[in-house]
Amino acid sequence: MHNRITLIFGDEPLLVEETADELRAGALSEGFEERLVMTAEPGFDWGRLDEAARSMSLFSVRRLIDLRMPTGKPGEQGTRALSRFCERPPPDTALLIVSGRLDARTRKIKWYKTIEKTGHVIEKKRVPASKLPAWIVARARTRGFTVEHDAAVLLSHYTEGNLLATAQEIDKLKLLGPERGTVRFDDVAGSITDNARFSVFTLVDYCLAGDAVKAMRSLTGLKREGAEPAIIVWALANQVRTLYRLCQAIEAGQPRAQLFKSFRVWSRQVPLVNKALGRCGGEGWASMLQDVAALDRVLKGRETGSVWSGIERICLAMCQSGCVRVPA
Repeated sequence: MHNRITLIFGDEPLLVEETADELRAGALSEGFEERLVMTAEPGFDWGRLDEAARSMSLFSVRRLIDLRMPTGKPGEQGTRALSRFCERPPPDTALLIVSGRLDARTRKIKWYKTIEKTGHVIEKKRVPASKLPAWIVARARTRGFTVEHDAAVLLSHYTEGNLLATAQEIDKLKLLGPERGTVRFDDVAGSITDNARFSVFTLVDYCLAGDAVKAMRSLTGLKREGAEPAIIVWALANQVRTLYRLCQAIEAGQPRAQLFKSFRVWSRQVPLVNKALGRCGGEGWASMLQDVAALDRVLKGRETGSVWSGIERICLAMCQSGCVRVPA
């Protein structure tokens, strides 16, 4: 550890912990062989940090004090103890502080400002949904295999930004060991264990294709398997919103190929989206978007009605023809 005092915090626990693991390994390689672990939970005695700073190592080696601070709020005693440590860091001792999210107000408090001035602060932000496919591709590469873009987009949709779940699925794909060294769309689809949840995307594909019979059969299966209606409503709303925005942009003269890329329509879905756009124009999708919003209010109990009946109506509406067509 090039810095004696390091604070790692952020919104994403996986990234925070993995960064902390890297620093611990780096400290060990630099000779910090003794490690003291402390967890600053409610009631924690901050005198332990003062005592550790004053005492000598039992084995005359470099020490790493690994301080876990889940709440990110050390309180008055903790603030004083951390400030004292920063002002007079003991020789051959490094302090690694691992915290959860720290809001803007906390980052103005004395203990944070002191660490920022005398040590090193690392913030690990949540990966935005728009960047998650690229994150998946990059993480797979560090593990020795390649994930195609369409497969990464599917996986990001499935895990909905849960980075830990995403990382677990990537590790599962690694264990499956694709012979060609590249994971494709069908590989991801086959590795997903929650079939009911994955079938939601199949339902959306049937709706895009305008296949009402298969859409209704898929919906019946989802209901029978106990799928959460909230997931289905989310998927339908997301797709209808995308189609509406695509229509607006296409009618304004923007090229489809560029739009499909900006709206992250994977290549497998392009023919299905084109079919849907051919059946219905901007006015139709705008009207359907209002219906989806009404269904969301029913789902949240703000309006009365049957959620499953509403889902069925939306699916059938997506399959229907006769709306105003958008330019080819």
